Amino acid sequence: MTKSSDNVSRIHKRYTLTTFTPSSHYVSLSTSIVVACAIAAISIIYYFKAPDQMMFSIPITVVALVVTQLIDKRLLKTEYSKSLHMSAFGNLLWLVTVLGGLLSMYVFSKPQLMPLYITEGMFLFASFRIGIFTSVIGTKVKMAWSICAIQPLAIFFAFVPYQQWIPLLSDTKALTYGITFLLLGTAWTLITDRATGKLASTHKMLQAYVAASTRNDPVQMETIIEARSEEFTVSTFQIVFRTQKKECRLVLPDVHPGPFHPIGGSNITYLIYKNLNSSAMVMHSVSDHSLNLPSKSQVDLYLSSLQKSSKIQQGSKCTKPAIVQVNKARTVGMLFDKTAVLILSLSPHGMDDIPSYVKTELEQYAKNRGFERILIVDSHNAMGEAIQKNDADDLLKAAKSNLDTLMTKETMPLEVGYSNSEFLKINTDDLGPGKIAVMCMKIGDEKFFLGWADANNMQNGLREHISNHFSQNGCSLLEICTSDTHYKAREARNKHGYFEFGSLAKSDDAATWFLQVAKEAERNLLSTSFELLEQETKVKVMGDKQFEDYSKTLDRAMRITQGFLIATTAFFFYTLF
Repeated sequence: MTKSSDNVSRIHKRYTLTTFTPSSHYVSLSTSIVVACAIAAISIIYYFKAPDQMMFSIPITVVALVVTQLIDKRLLKTEYSKSLHMSAFGNLLWLVTVLGGLLSMYVFSKPQLMPLYITEGMFLFASFRIGIFTSVIGTKVKMAWSICAIQPLAIFFAFVPYQQWIPLLSDTKALTYGITFLLLGTAWTLITDRATGKLASTHKMLQAYVAASTRNDPVQMETIIEARSEEFTVSTFQIVFRTQKKECRLVLPDVHPGPFHPIGGSNITYLIYKNLNSSAMVMHSVSDHSLNLPSKSQVDLYLSSLQKSSKIQQGSKCTKPAIVQVNKARTVGMLFDKTAVLILSLSPHGMDDIPSYVKTELEQYAKNRGFERILIVDSHNAMGEAIQKNDADDLLKAAKSNLDTLMTKETMPLEVGYSNSEFLKINTDDLGPGKIAVMCMKIGDEKFFLGWADANNMQNGLREHISNHFSQNGCSLLEICTSDTHYKAREARNKHGYFEFGSLAKSDDAATWFLQVAKEAERNLLSTSFELLEQETKVKVMGDKQFEDYSKTLDRAMRITQGFLIATTAFFFYTLF
């Protein structure tokens, strides 16, 4: 399972297309009204040269627009917002056509302005509706043809003088252009729907995505991806620290958060955290999106298995942390009996998921050095692209040096204190529902703090800002790790598709929150023993192949769409001649 990161990255690049949709249906409603009025005004003044009709035609146009938006909603059994979005984009196409006709008269020195551009724009609007009806809403092609012209015709009849209705609608050239656009729209929808290869339907995938992202309805998408998922055995390690009053845990699951909110295990980190009495830090393991749980049923199966974990080690002593820096790479290591815990980071330079070969090589290196096992944490605390080979090699060098250092360190009695941020009532949308937590460890005569945020990565430099704030207050912050949750409190209309921690919360506020939680954790310090738990669970995961198929399908559909856009645009410019 090594290819999914590249495929996910390619899929994610297509996400920016979804940000073209207006953020609110009120924006779409306003846009469609303004544009429809502009179409009517330009046509009445320049095409029909009857400005005195504007007082009556424009209000009738607005009424026709709003009424047909409601008719769309009723006929298509869809959300009103979709009807508004369609109307806004469709009317924009019509406006472009009307303006194009006006411009062509001057550019190509035509003797007069031809009203056929009004009819052509109406047909272009109708062809756009066919594509949206069939791809996004799931309407059959026959149904799309039967209702595609309802709104365009209603607006046409509202502002075009009735004496011009028959001449414009019977114009041979206008009909030829219009039918060509309708056939192009229909051909596009039929061909792209078959672009899936081994998948069932491109449009069904699109409809499932829209249902999940706009209505928080994951059922369709989960059904599709679970059917193509594969069984895999995932491991989960927990270091449970027990004091006389309470217990807290470091959790390292093999499962990876995702694929996207609210599908499958997108919120798995918080669910684990909640399942363990909100007294856990759910770390990011060396894993990628191939280990996404595809559905709620698989998430429930995984969570229930955590109660059956087996104790494989116990103790009450550990070493003081070792910190090794090699170029950009930094590792923090601790040794609990014969189990090493390594936290890897490239912050503030940024990084994506750590490559699996780093884990494989470190596990073999640790075994050769006499460690029983090694738990590797991907701190995931700075935004970046795929890790370059030289940076990954530096992480390996730093981690190996860290293991060598740990072998020489003395083990000492351990005290642990833990606190989450529930008492602070933090409210920011760049954190998941688990918010933040801090673990304080007193080893010998020194105290060390480990921070955790239930977030999808961190803004570059935030980790350093918080660390400096700790230093100024006499505290030693080992590291801050994020869970890489794919939970989203609200839609993020940016190139990432999510809000990394620090993109909404102010750096100073984040530093203050962490220090307050750290002080509370310090007050909870008590002597502790620890147990290492392990659980292997057989669940369905998405796997590499599924992401590869989705990536290829998107690429194929985009190539087809680009081809049709070029052909449609070329034909449109031809009509202007």
